[in-house]
Amino acid sequence: MTSNKRLILTLLMLIVVAAIYRVIPERPYGFAPHWAMALFAGAVIKDRKWAFAFPIFSMFISDVIYHLLYVNGLTSISGFYPGQFTNYVLFAAMTLIGFMMKKVNVQNIVGFSLLTTFSFYIISNFFVWTSGSGYARPKTFDGLMLCYADGLPFLGNSILATIAFSFVFFGGWKLINSAGLVKAKA
Repeated sequence: MTSNKRLILTLLMLIVVAAIYRVIPERPYGFAPHWAMALFAGAVIKDRKWAFAFPIFSMFISDVIYHLLYVNGLTSISGFYPGQFTNYVLFAAMTLIGFMMKKVNVQNIVGFSLLTTFSFYIISNFFVWTSGSGYARPKTFDGLMLCYADGLPFLGNSILATIAFSFVFFGGWKLINSAGLVKAKA
């Protein structure tokens, strides 16, 4: 198998595994691999269109799985919902953060993981507040702060997940590279 075929197979497996992981019942809220995947894709995948597609496609697969489970009465979480397009745009933005990572090292993985997580938290909760979704908080400064407080239960798990999955993605990538199975950049 050529290096490119191994790379494509590896990336496809990551997409599917991350999508399936996201729909595991009783998974802690906010503990999912997709922000780490967006960061990893932006930092490692040279072809920008694939860097954007990688996390978004995985998210879409998990949304389809959620939707199928929902319509069959197996989960209360709908796969598709109003305002969901905003999440896809935000995942693309998280990939942009990965483009800024010029050197992959422990400090950058932790720092960029935190930047990715906090950026998503701040922007997504702002959009929830402006759209009147979530708990439909009032359009005041206090309402905005309440909306950010509503997102706090997700934030801690999101930080842990993004750091942990970033180390899995970047560490796995380093192992694959050191074994000579793929080139340093996709």
